[in-house]
Amino acid sequence: MDKYVCSVCGYVYDPEEGDPDNGIDPGTPFENLPDDWVCPVCGATKDQFEKEA
Repeated sequence: MDKYVCSVCGYVYDPEEGDPDNGIDPGTPFENLPDDWVCPVCGATKDQFEKEA
């Protein structure tokens, strides 16, 4: 599964870890995150994330 990087603050969403503090279970691919999910560090929206190279 691909990791995605926030273009605003550099936070990396790792699907193997998920975002448990915000109700996202480990193993959740970025594509399956809810549309209203935001970066837990800076609040950027999903469209401000880029696939990690």
